[in-house]
Amino acid sequence: MSVILKAIRLCYDFRLPASTRTSLAINYYNIFHKNISTAVDLPQTMASEKILPNIFQFVDKNINSYKSLLKEAVAIPSVSCDVKYRDDCVRMVKWMQDKLKEVGATTELRDVGFQTIDGKEVKLPPVLIGTLGNDKKKNTICVYGHLDVQPALKSDGWLTEPFELVERDNKLYGRGSTDDKGPVLGWLHAINAYKGVGVELPVNLKFVFECMEESGSEGLDALLIEQLKPAGFFNDVDYVCISDNYWLGTTKPCITYGLRGISYYFLEVECAKMDLHSGVYGGTVHEAMSDLIYLMGQLVDKDGKILITDIYKSVAPLTESEKSLYTNIDFDPEAYRKSIEAPKLAHNGVKEQLLMHRWRYPSLSLHGIEGAAFQPGAKTVIPGKVIGKFSIRLVPNQEPEEVEKLVFEYINKKWAERGSPNKMRITAQSGRAWTENPDHPHYQAAARATKLIYQTDPDMSREGGSIPVTITLQEASGRNVLLLPMGAGDDMAHSQNEKINVRNYIEGIKLFAAYLYEVSKLPK
Repeated sequence: MSVILKAIRLCYDFRLPASTRTSLAINYYNIFHKNISTAVDLPQTMASEKILPNIFQFVDKNINSYKSLLKEAVAIPSVSCDVKYRDDCVRMVKWMQDKLKEVGATTELRDVGFQTIDGKEVKLPPVLIGTLGNDKKKNTICVYGHLDVQPALKSDGWLTEPFELVERDNKLYGRGSTDDKGPVLGWLHAINAYKGVGVELPVNLKFVFECMEESGSEGLDALLIEQLKPAGFFNDVDYVCISDNYWLGTTKPCITYGLRGISYYFLEVECAKMDLHSGVYGGTVHEAMSDLIYLMGQLVDKDGKILITDIYKSVAPLTESEKSLYTNIDFDPEAYRKSIEAPKLAHNGVKEQLLMHRWRYPSLSLHGIEGAAFQPGAKTVIPGKVIGKFSIRLVPNQEPEEVEKLVFEYINKKWAERGSPNKMRITAQSGRAWTENPDHPHYQAAARATKLIYQTDPDMSREGGSIPVTITLQEASGRNVLLLPMGAGDDMAHSQNEKINVRNYIEGIKLFAAYLYEVSKLPK
């Protein structure tokens, strides 16, 4: 395998186009292979040398069609948090179902019930379940992805319409391009690449594609645990793969083996049954906003340290071996700072400290206040009720129930100290942190695939975000779960001008194809 790796690396060094890189690498291998001794036994290597370069060449020839399909997907505004886009969410799921059927998968749309919005029962989008292949001799991978997106308006600060895919400077801009429509389509393109070169898919695949991930994956846990698991959907699954995260930076790929959990809080204070005119009632009532600001100001200090009593007590201690891992991670704090245009980073910008506080320590963030005036201009109302929103990112050894108890006790203590006559209540919704073993053969197979595509060993990283379904899939399948990113660290998912680099999209398709091949070689 080292021969073709060296060939491709030389092509990268000279910044040749993708199609040229693939072609030269194949030619270089063929010349070398003619001179290899027949006594050398390299059956698996030879097979991969013949199959994968042909697949990569096929991918390079079909770049425009991959862009076109992503353009179709982005054009469907599948915003899950806004009920007015619910029909678009359903349309997005059915669109993807048709694409899976085209590659030969058997599919099913599973009903997951209703959700309550503003007191009304609203039907949830169906979850797309699929199966491709049932060869008992092959490994089976369950692939998860989501088809819904965050809200987006051009007036939010987008340079172009968010639901129109636009290519600019080798970047594809559009809502969902990297989160998560691009990666979901990457699996489809990888399957088609195998079919396109006339090679049988080396593994069986199962699919779980939802359209509510951006809104808490309502209904999905029950479907996975209470329906699909008892029905045997996961019985023949050997591995689970998710591509719904990003590289740490912009140049070096990574594989993710850990995510922080999340504990999200709604802190409500009520001083009146209606909003009040400050000119009439100001100075005569105990204002809810003042109470809420007081409470939220007691949660975290200026350096990001959480002030809640005993919140760090259960955090897993930092070992010397873990500490040493952060030194070799490819992460540039100054580039990170500039990418978000921050005046200064926390922890004095020290790389190791930044990574640890992003991955392995809890953090508390204040998100907003519902019921307060937020529109431009002067508004002199006293809100009758306000709801402060904040969250704590949880880490291994922190259980949501334990953290919620600590937060509730702390808030109640501070409320008693405040001595306000107003009404206060706090509620929470939480999900656990997740970790896997990066030395597992599944991870090593993904690392080999990544190195083949990007000519470097990927960083084994944890991530500060949360994907609650990761734990659910782990529990439902009982199998190793891996996060295999396609996008780069500056893709601005959830933000204005979300994009995916053309390079990441196309090389990501090749990565998925190589990953399927490498997993096929793992012992059954």
